[in-house]
Amino acid sequence: MGKIFGAIADYIRETDKLLLGLCLAASLYGSFVILSATAYTGSSRQFYVQLAAVGIGIAAAVVVSLFDYAKLVRLWPLIVVVAVGLVMLTFWFGYTPEGSDDSAWLLLPGGMSFQPSELLKIAFAMTYAKHVSLLREADVSKFRNVVLLAVHGVAPCGLIMWQGDDGSALILAIIFICMFFACGIKLRYFAIGASVLAVASPILWFRFIPTWQKNRILILFDHELDPLGMGWQQGQSVAAMASGGFFGEGYMKGSYTQSGLVPKGYNDFIFASIGEELGFVGAFIAVALLLAICLRILWIAKNSRDRMGMIICAGIFAMFFAQTLVNIGMCLYLFPVVGVTLPFFSAGGTSLVCLYIGVGLVLSVFKHRNKRVLTIGG
Repeated sequence: MGKIFGAIADYIRETDKLLLGLCLAASLYGSFVILSATAYTGSSRQFYVQLAAVGIGIAAAVVVSLFDYAKLVRLWPLIVVVAVGLVMLTFWFGYTPEGSDDSAWLLLPGGMSFQPSELLKIAFAMTYAKHVSLLREADVSKFRNVVLLAVHGVAPCGLIMWQGDDGSALILAIIFICMFFACGIKLRYFAIGASVLAVASPILWFRFIPTWQKNRILILFDHELDPLGMGWQQGQSVAAMASGGFFGEGYMKGSYTQSGLVPKGYNDFIFASIGEELGFVGAFIAVALLLAICLRILWIAKNSRDRMGMIICAGIFAMFFAQTLVNIGMCLYLFPVVGVTLPFFSAGGTSLVCLYIGVGLVLSVFKHRNKRVLTIGG
């Protein structure tokens, strides 16, 4: 028994308590916002599912962090097979939740669902870090290596776009760009890529982008284009937050939230529920928690023992930052609605567990920032 308590004490001493504490605080905050945002339904099921996911997620993060991330990354063939295989299953057994327009989920027992693209984000961060670690720093910017790294990044984005989940494809693209930058690619390649995109944009807009996707973008510049149709969700979101003012209308007292007028107020538009009921103060606290998590991950990346650890952290940082930016942008009528959730806040048990697996990898990088630590994986 003494050895068990000793091992627990050693783990607490060696792990990053600040990052884990910030994630737990954000998760609990989000859980109680979900409780309020679903109160009008008369059911607390989503709240208890979220709390259970928080517990499972923390356990997953702890278990993952016990292993040396370098040892875990060596399992990349298995990781790719599992992550890509689950995504491929959605093409035959995909489930479309209410309010969504693609079959990017797998239905699980008990009425729960799982979005494989969430796991693919973690898998991509690991495999990309492995790819970069195989290259010498002096060789990263050689044309052949740049092309191979670009193909590695475009492949999962293309797979998810083929699946029809534009939101997850966008987040994967941002993760790829951030990791591409973090591995030390010379800036001229970014300039070339931006130039190619600028030239190709008119062709993509007029020849390949469907009308409904164009309208999602155009409505950002003209809110009256379709206020009761495509613009209804964001219009309700902005109105709800405006009614919240500085201190909010009160927990479980939001006129929009408690009437079910905030669309997906417990999921994609949970930030609107926070803004209405808890006001600018509540929204600021939520953003501050997420920003602190991102900054802490960057600090761990800077202090990692090797390039692999740094690149993994860069990928997990990009995932959290991109989802936060895009989700809040959706709620504020700044970005089109693409079905991206707010990390640790939006409802979704399996996606929350996947977030914590990503946190576990970062904790592993922190725990193993010097090689003298005794671990299961080391």
